Parts: sequence; C-alpha cells; structure tokens
Amino acid sequence: MNDDYSRLIDESIEVELNIADLYLMFHSFFPQDAKFWWQLILEEKNHAALIKSIKKTSVQLGVLPNSLFASSLKDLKDINNKIISIIKKYKLKAPLRGEAFNIAFELEESAGELHYQEFMVEKNRMEIDGIFKKLNANDKDHAKRIRSYMEGHGITFKPKI
Repeated sequence: MNDDYSRLIDESIEVELNIADLYLMFHSFFPQDAKFWWQLILEEKNHAALIKSIKKTSVQLGVLPNSLFASSLKDLKDINNKIISIIKKYKLKAPLRGEAFNIAFELEESAGELHYQEFMVEKNRMEIDGIFKKLNANDKDHAKRIRSYMEGHGITFKPKI
C-alpha cells in the first residue's frame, strides 16, 4: 500500500473517531437524547474499526476498495479540522439542542461520510467489498436517522448546506 492511500485511510479513521467524540459531547449535553447519541457513537467507532480492518486486510491482499474513501486527502483534513473546531467551541459553551442535531446532520452529509455511505450501498466490485458490507449491515444511513429523530422530537431542521 502506498503512502498516499495510507494517509487517506488514516485520515478517514480520524473523521470517524472525531465524529464519535463530538457525539459523545452531545450525549452528555442532552440526556433526553442520550440513547440516540450513544447508538451513533458506537456506530462511528465501528466505522473506524471497520476502516482499520480494511487497511489491514488490504495490505495482506494487496487490494483496496477505492470507493470507500473520499478522493481528496485535503477534503478529509478539512472535515477533520471542522469537527475539531466544533468540539473546541462546544467545550467552551454547549450548543442548543437543535444546533447539535443540525451540526450532526451536516457532518453526516459531508464528503467523507457520503463516500462511506456510497461504498456501503454499491454493488460488490471486489470480494473484500462484500465482506465489509456484511460486517457493517446493521449500520444505517446516519443523516436519515438524525433527520427522522429530529422530526419525531420536534427539533427544527435548519440545514446549512
């Protein structure tokens, strides 16, 4: 595996872990939604573990499911920087409940998450793709679930995208 793919994979893992950290903050800020946030935290950490497994398996097999990762390392770094800045901001002052959900929706719609989602619904092009789709079968499209939760709990949807 070349260094470019390795950096791309590592940055993708960081996106998942940083989103999980942000959701952990939301989990503590909003006890009425704690169960919802906790489920997303577990799934984001599962995504990170899955990508780590893909990296390890790809090295062993000499293949990489190209569609799994965003095409640009810069895009992933930008997303990570955005998440880190949001976390820093909310360490100083907690967001309003609706703001937290809208931020989560926006992040799930971001490039890195969209590429991950696209990979999970593509037809198998390589055997490794099918293996990882099966491992991740229980994870759902987070953006849709966040939006549905908001609608079901009277939280105003204000997308910035």
